[in-house]
Amino acid sequence: MFAPESGPAPDRTEVLVLGPAVDPGRISALCERLAERVRRRRATRVVCDVGAITEPDVAVLAALARLRLTARRLGCQMEIHRALPWLRELIAFAGLGQVLPVHAGGGVEPVRQAEEGEQPSGVQEVADPLDPAG
Repeated sequence: MFAPESGPAPDRTEVLVLGPAVDPGRISALCERLAERVRRRRATRVVCDVGAITEPDVAVLAALARLRLTARRLGCQMEIHRALPWLRELIAFAGLGQVLPVHAGGGVEPVRQAEEGEQPSGVQEVADPLDPAG
């Protein structure tokens, strides 16, 4: 007896598009809407498209973190897609690079560390008038 041939698994990805701005007062409603959509589709993955975000700010970070928490509570993975460089930098600066995974190709890039004896980028050395070497 032959088992029926199984095709590819159905796509269980829910796509959520954010932007151009995030209203801090609407974050809870946004999370509720995501939860409803995930439950209805039985999604296992959430893709958050942030390509339309024009001004990344604390509200955007809060929304992304809350959406990530909502997805995780529902057993979903979440990826951030189409993040512009300044949003990726804000995510990294806030220390959320591990919590808010940005899709490959738009990932959070590590900040270059200064080598020993080298000043970090953007820092100018000021001579001390009392220092004989200065």
